[in-house]
Amino acid sequence: MSLHLLLLLNFAAAAYLTGLIWTVQVVHYPSFGLVPKEAWVAFHAAHTRRMGYVVMAPMVVELGLALWLAWAGRAALPGGAGWWSLGLVGLVWAATFFISVPFHNRLEKGFEYIAIDGLTRTNWIRTLAWTVRAGLLGWLLLG
Repeated sequence: MSLHLLLLLNFAAAAYLTGLIWTVQVVHYPSFGLVPKEAWVAFHAAHTRRMGYVVMAPMVVELGLALWLAWAGRAALPGGAGWWSLGLVGLVWAATFFISVPFHNRLEKGFEYIAIDGLTRTNWIRTLAWTVRAGLLGWLLLG
C-alpha cells in the first residue's frame, strides 16, 4: 500500500472519530443532565450499547492504521509525524479507558451529576487529541 493511501485511510478514520467526539462533547454529554433520574439507568445502558457500535470498531481500526503509519512512515514523514499521530491515538485510548470508562461505570449505577460533569470536562482530552490528529494528518496529506 502506498504511503499516501495509508495517510488517507488514517485521515478518514480520524475525521470520522473527530466528528463523532465533537458531537458527543457539544451535544450528547451535556444532554445527559436532561434525562429524568428515574429513566437514567435504562438510558445509560442504551447509550453505552449503541455508542459501542459506532465507536469501538472505528477506534480499533484507527489504532491499527496508526501503528502501520508510524512504522511505514518512520523515514518518510517529517519530524516523526507518524509517531506523533500514534501517540495521539495512545492518548485517546488512555483517556478512554482510564478516565471515561470509570465515569461511565459510576453512571451505570444511577444518575450522578458530579460524574456527568467530570465525564464532560475530561472528554476534552479526547476531543482535542482527535482534533489535533485529524489536523496533523490533513496537513501531511496536503504537504
